[in-house]
Amino acid sequence: MGTRRRLGDFTGAGYDKGRGLLWQAAWQLASSVLVMPWFVPPRVRVGVLRLFGAKIGTGVNIRAGVRVHWPWKLEIGDDSWIGERVWLLNLEPIRIGSNACVSQAAFLCTGSHDHRSPSFEFDNAPIRIEDGAWVAARATVLRGVTVGADAVVGATALVTKDIDPGAIVLAPRAQVSR
Repeated sequence: MGTRRRLGDFTGAGYDKGRGLLWQAAWQLASSVLVMPWFVPPRVRVGVLRLFGAKIGTGVNIRAGVRVHWPWKLEIGDDSWIGERVWLLNLEPIRIGSNACVSQAAFLCTGSHDHRSPSFEFDNAPIRIEDGAWVAARATVLRGVTVGADAVVGATALVTKDIDPGAIVLAPRAQVSR
């Protein structure tokens, strides 16, 4: 039998948000007004993210609707693309290399919980998307994963382990009965 959870005992021990409450609140406001809306030019999005501590190279295109949890835990290399409605849930650092593409509605999640912990404490780890990699539409990359250089994560794929450089990972085919 599994561990009975007592969520009321959750402490969040070991998780560092990296900035104070006022800075976090300022980011939430700036994100909703100056990063996510469709009418904000990509260069403004990049500028606001940099202002809040993101390290972003040149030629980066960040599309509308992109959600970044904490910009001070984000690094993006030169000439990379972040597609519409991408969610970068970076409780821990996310590093995206140069010439990498994270396509529409992809989800990169550095956070999780320890299922063995009765209080369901955090079990977070960083994510790395290396140079030239492509995380396609609606794919999910989970905590602690490195997607190797020039690798492809196909649309809707779920990635729970490191992907070798140049590898292609596709979502399993749906079973069709006739």
